[in-house]
Amino acid sequence: MSPRIGRFAWRALISIAAVAALTFAGRSFTPINTTTQGFTYLLLVLVVASAWGFLEAAVCSLAATFFYNFYFLPPVGTLTIADPQNWMALFSFLAVALVASRLSDTARKRGLEALQRQNDLERLYTFSRAILLIDNSAPVAKQLAHKLAELFGFSGVVLYDRRSGELYRAGPSDLGGVEEQLRDSALNGTFFADPRRAWVITAVRLGSEPIASLALEGPRLPDSVLQGSANLVAIGLERARSQELAQQLAADRQSEQLRIALIDAMAHELKTPLTSIKAAITALADTNDRSSGSAGDLVKIAAEEVERLQNLIDNAVELARLDTARIEVRLQSADLTAAVREVADSVRKEIEDRRLELKSAEPLPPIAFDRRLVTLALKQLIDNALKYSPPDTPVTIQLSRDDSDACVDVTNRGEGIPPAEQPRIFERFYRSPSVQRRIPGSGLGLSIASRIAEAHSGNLTVLSKPGETTFRLALPMNRA
Repeated sequence: MSPRIGRFAWRALISIAAVAALTFAGRSFTPINTTTQGFTYLLLVLVVASAWGFLEAAVCSLAATFFYNFYFLPPVGTLTIADPQNWMALFSFLAVALVASRLSDTARKRGLEALQRQNDLERLYTFSRAILLIDNSAPVAKQLAHKLAELFGFSGVVLYDRRSGELYRAGPSDLGGVEEQLRDSALNGTFFADPRRAWVITAVRLGSEPIASLALEGPRLPDSVLQGSANLVAIGLERARSQELAQQLAADRQSEQLRIALIDAMAHELKTPLTSIKAAITALADTNDRSSGSAGDLVKIAAEEVERLQNLIDNAVELARLDTARIEVRLQSADLTAAVREVADSVRKEIEDRRLELKSAEPLPPIAFDRRLVTLALKQLIDNALKYSPPDTPVTIQLSRDDSDACVDVTNRGEGIPPAEQPRIFERFYRSPSVQRRIPGSGLGLSIASRIAEAHSGNLTVLSKPGETTFRLALPMNRA
């Protein structure tokens, strides 16, 4: 016997027992008239129809009709009816009981359907909200499959992404053997179902074009809910692709911005040495005595400017490389004070009458650092200090140490950095809106200096107030 038939048999027996109990009560404990007993039976029929359904209510109606005739319609104790009017009353009672049970059962089913539709809408709404909250911690398609299994109670979910060709599984069931149907559904939009294994496969469409397919094992969903879930999956996949495209476009824009910034910076910086070289060569060409001291000085100036030009080109290439690649640090034990002094001397040749002060509180022991990278970082800090401070104020370079770090402080007497902007100044391409049009720059120098410090397991910090800004480059002294 199937569970459904067994359940119906038990409910029918309970209904008959309830009719018998009402009959016994009406005959023994509280004697009532025939009409009242009939209404009592009708009330029981309605209760059974509302709780279990029409078939159980029909059995209850027949049992009530039998007991009503046998115990309440004269002659009592027989199934015969003496008064012809009672025949009409009996059949009317049976008809009313059956119609009432049918109406009650219909109302019950509609109520259950409405409740089911409400549950389906709530789950679809929850799924749509979950799509908006999906992050990049795992593939979006995999997260969509897990959300479907979790919200709808599926034992197995497989999502096939046509564009990537990947299968994403979720749920305790492996749901194997459906790969070919999934690919066919994603390619041609076909639908598959296997009632024995309780799974369905449907296409996931964006507009009219299938972009993926879904295999679902577990409770059968109404077609509208199934298609709604597939449409939400399509929206989730397309949203993820739109975000990937936006990130790629942002990266392309940054690369283009970097290219333009480097070209502008190189064009600006290269004009000075090229002008000096041109002037020296022109003067040398106009000099009659090539062996005189002035000719030698001109040649020396040209050589120095050529070297400066070479350094500018090398620095520009290095900046571009560091901004896009992983920084490789080649540590060597060296004197940081000597490296800072060397950078300061090279900068003094380029800043004409600007004052650059070098101070050291105490001698620093040799530490391990990449001299080439640290030199580049210091040049960026000094160049930044010179650009953002008045011409008649000095730029101070202070060397010191604390418990574990050797520190280089570069201080300028400029306007200062607003507190709201200080957390962002080490971001790539960021420049304060207040200085973008007044002071040239690319917004890369501090970012690269910070990356160099981090590559040395150190850090670059800023302390700023109106009239004074200090950047501190800290490098660990105990690094092997």
